[in-house]
Amino acid sequence: MDTTALRGAYDRLLEVAAGPDLGDAEDVDDGGWNADQILAHVLSVDAGTAAAALAVVAGSRPAFDNRVSLDPWNLGRIIAEHSGRADLMSHVRNQATVLCDIADQLNEEAAAVLVPTFLQSNGALVLDQPIPLAALINGLATDHVPGHTQQLLDLRVAAPDRPG
Repeated sequence: MDTTALRGAYDRLLEVAAGPDLGDAEDVDDGGWNADQILAHVLSVDAGTAAAALAVVAGSRPAFDNRVSLDPWNLGRIIAEHSGRADLMSHVRNQATVLCDIADQLNEEAAAVLVPTFLQSNGALVLDQPIPLAALINGLATDHVPGHTQQLLDLRVAAPDRPG
């Protein structure tokens, strides 16, 4: 697989995450995620995707279910395991590199293996069917990571002390 677009998506996400005015963990009052929760979610999804890819290579037939990456308790646990946003961002960068390195080594047969996939977003079912492993990974580049990059940008725009 070619992970050029995925690597670029992570670079942009982390560039935005390193920017000013994203607020502190307590700054989101509307029920949405703060920057740390977004990064923890991305980290969880990446680990699950990498695990699915490695399981396919090992000959297993894994499933991918993103509900654990949406669970507030799990996001809090991931955040608590890091010493701050910079540490969390470093882990996201390292995990993204691992995922991309795994994907770079997938042959066509492994990339084509159908992975039963269950995806939710904002409480709504997005997908509940087998998809090729390549589609799961490429979806991170085309939808998932850019979507969370936009969430981070929206946090910056919404910062109350930002000059207008």
